[in-house]
Amino acid sequence: MHRKALGRGLEALIPPVAEGSDERAGAPRQLSVGDIGPNPFQPRTRFDDVALRELSDSIKVSGVLQPVLVRRHADGYQLVAGERRLRAAQLAGLEKIPAILREVDDREMMELALIENIQREDLNPIDEAKAYKSLVSTVGLTHDELSERVGKQRSSISNALRLLGLPVEVQDMVSRGTLSAGHARALLALDSAGDQLAAARYVQAKGFSVRRTEVFVARRLRRGHNKAHTKKLGVFGEWETKLQQRFSTRVTIARGRKGGTVVFEYYGDQDLERLLEAWGVV
Repeated sequence: MHRKALGRGLEALIPPVAEGSDERAGAPRQLSVGDIGPNPFQPRTRFDDVALRELSDSIKVSGVLQPVLVRRHADGYQLVAGERRLRAAQLAGLEKIPAILREVDDREMMELALIENIQREDLNPIDEAKAYKSLVSTVGLTHDELSERVGKQRSSISNALRLLGLPVEVQDMVSRGTLSAGHARALLALDSAGDQLAAARYVQAKGFSVRRTEVFVARRLRRGHNKAHTKKLGVFGEWETKLQQRFSTRVTIARGRKGGTVVFEYYGDQDLERLLEAWGVV
């Protein structure tokens, strides 16, 4: 099946309507905001509250200038594209919003929603990576087809997808913007999820640049600490990893003749308080 390129984002989905055309030809219609349900394939998990309020203020003055895209669903409608406008319209207190009705199936709806969001270029790196993954695994696009559809190099798409191999906690840092995609890619070189998570917290606490993070990771790899330590401790290495994942910090188990020590690293007073709260001390 041939797919049209969507290089112009939503404009490519909503062609101009000729004067005198009726609703069936694709002309915008006024729909009740309450009759439009959310898009179940929306890739965006975070919306900028400040930007949403600014758009809402603009809508109060000028109205919604670009219609949202909907399809029929149950007794009402379901949003295909334009969630920021719909949310801002709700925030502005509008009862109706201009909308264009399209008949699309689930697969087409997912593809339109994902690509329209990717082409806005303000998705956070994790949501963007998840959108790519959905387009590959669910819609069935190859990396080359995806590159052509979204107008980005294949290597950029591959690098974005690699971020999904990081621990969920690190992905959340990237999603929230407390760690950049460049920092996250540097951490991928570390062997275990526990080391990646501990290093991410350390890099964040120290305010390392991407370049300094790369040097930090390279130094740890040169020492060969990860593989040697895990091999030496066996089951203790597995326990270290589990503790690191549980408490989001580096943990070292040192075994002695009759006992040993378990060392938790912390990267500042706030991080220490976080650990103490997790242990139920404070």
